[in-house]
Order: sequence, then structure tokens, then C-alpha cells
Amino acid sequence: MIKFLDLHKINARFGVQLKAEFQEFLDSGYYVLGKGTTTFETNYANYCGTKYCVGVSNGLDALILVFKAYLQIGKLSKGDEVIVPANTYVASILSIIQAGLKPVFVEPNSATFNCEASTIKKYITSKTKAILTVHLYGQLADSEAISMLAQQHGLLLIEDAAQAHGAENALGKRAGNISNAAAFSFYPSKNLGALGEAGAVTTNDDELAKVVSELRNYGSEKKYENVRLGVNNRIDELQARILNIKLQHLDADNERRRDIAKHYLSKIKNKKITLPFYDGSKNHNFHLFVVLVDNRKAFMDYLLDNGIQSSIHYPKPPHKQKALQEFLELQLPITEHIHRNCVSLPISPVLTEAEVLKVIKTVNAFR
Repeated sequence: MIKFLDLHKINARFGVQLKAEFQEFLDSGYYVLGKGTTTFETNYANYCGTKYCVGVSNGLDALILVFKAYLQIGKLSKGDEVIVPANTYVASILSIIQAGLKPVFVEPNSATFNCEASTIKKYITSKTKAILTVHLYGQLADSEAISMLAQQHGLLLIEDAAQAHGAENALGKRAGNISNAAAFSFYPSKNLGALGEAGAVTTNDDELAKVVSELRNYGSEKKYENVRLGVNNRIDELQARILNIKLQHLDADNERRRDIAKHYLSKIKNKKITLPFYDGSKNHNFHLFVVLVDNRKAFMDYLLDNGIQSSIHYPKPPHKQKALQEFLELQLPITEHIHRNCVSLPISPVLTEAEVLKVIKTVNAFR
């Protein structure tokens, strides 16, 4: 069986280092916001090219903290509108709502699955104060054009970079460094994945970094002195240490994913399968390789019958979720088409050449 994502095999590569790191962590006697956290924050900021990285509890909390920090700084106010892709994972929407802001859903480009500046522009009103751009499946949104649009209208630009670790735009800037602030998830299945929950905020904004850092730690910069109404959203010290190890291999792992994607794109030839857009650059880290197929269930059953696991990202769009009934009447045909027909094929740095060829052969034979 070709697993959709073999996390055990991915992490087994670092077994010796991870065990040694755990022993050092155990022996340190310091288990919260210690050396591992500060080292990771420095390393990941350097990797992204930003001045700051603030480690937090997970990707959703990272987004919420960014919005709450901007509220406290005064760059956002309750009820402000935030433009967001309609076909994103629900966490993007939840972060906006939980911060007391209003999401405005925008349809993506049907080929790239990401929003374009020309479409976003149509939704900007006097109430719009921010754009939350999402690098879906690991492919950067049109960062240069969207950034220019945000500057022209005086809007904050925030990246949901939960799936885009290491992706680079045409100027060589990595995800996390092409906006006012970015949120990352290090959920175990991510290209840079912890062995539990973890996340981070990256930014070049001195004030934002300070406020996020305070908010994640009970609103405190100095122990027992609380300057803000904060929360406990600190990154786990052990997870930070694990991420420090795995960060060293991120670029190589991303290159392996791109290599597999190029094989898929050049060799899968089946008129029933719509392949994803890719321009051949480093703007995509191929966190996921998502195809569209009309009869999704039949296709996935066929793959499984032939020893290949697949997955769906995501089966139901946010505006169709029970928790978001206020948006149920939105007419979003492109988003609904993507969510109704998308299938994620296996792609990971530990997928073998034989497994890649089997996926290609099996997909091509689907009728």
C-alpha cells in the first residue's frame, strides 16, 4: 500500500537526532520558552528572511494573535472587513471571526486555486482594512500584485502560510516575508512538521512582534507583570527543539516534492484528470498535489483498490459549514467546484521512484 503520507517514515530519518534532543531537553530541567524556543525563533526568522519569529501553539492561534495584536495596536477595529479566499481551510475564516472581524469571501482562480489581485480589488470597500492571502496547497498567491494592491489602498496584508514553508516568489523572498505579518502551522503533516501542535508568526514589524510575544504569554513581557489581556498560546519547548532539527532538511525535502510533482505533471496523461497549475519555479513547495476529477468517489475507490491512498483537501468549503451558516447563501461556484472535485495524490520526500511510477501508471489507467 502506498500511503498518502507516511509520517513514521518521514520522521524515522531523524530518529537518532530526535532522541538525543529529547534527552538534552529532559536533562535541561527547563521546559517552557527555553533555549530550544529562542533558537528556533532565531533560525526560522533567518530562514524566512524576517526580523522576527514568535513561536506559538498552532497555526490557528498564530492567525488569531496577529489579528488581535493589530486590534491592540490600533491598526484594526472590531467589525473591520478582511478579504479572504473562499476556498481556504476553515481556520482562516475562524481566525477572522474569533478576532471580532468580518470575513469577505473571494473566489480563487480556477487554475491556481489562489486569489488574484484583480479579483480582490473588486471586493475592496471603505470597510476593508486587511487582506488575508492564503498560499493554498503550498503555492504562493500572486504576492507582488497583491502586495502592491494592499499598499495602494492602505490595507494590511497578512499571509496564511500554514502550507507554504520555504516557497519563494520571483524576487527570492520566502513565504512569511512578503506581507506585514504571516502565520505558520507546524502540524505534523506540514512540510516542516512538529511531532504535535506548534505554530509561529513572522514579521518585520517591531511593534507587532512585541505585542504578539506578550499576548501569547498571558499578556506579559516580564513574569507576573501583565500589560495586556493575553492568553496562553506559547509554543511547546520540545516541539521547538524538534523543529530546529527538521528545519535543516526543509529545502531538500521541498526539492524532492517538486521533483515528484514534475514527474506527475509530465507523465500523467488522462483526460478525466485536471492537473494543478505549476510554473516550474520555487513558488510552490507542493505540500499537496491536488487534481480535479468529476467522479471523485469512483476515482478514490479505484486508487485504493490498486493499493494507493489518497485524500481530500477539503471536502466542504467554509461557507457550507454548519458553524458558518450566516454565509450559507453565498454563491461561490468556483470554490464549490474545487471542493466537490479535488483529490490529493501521495507526495512526500520519502516517496520512492517505484511508488511515483505506480501512481502515474495507475492514474493514467483510470477510466
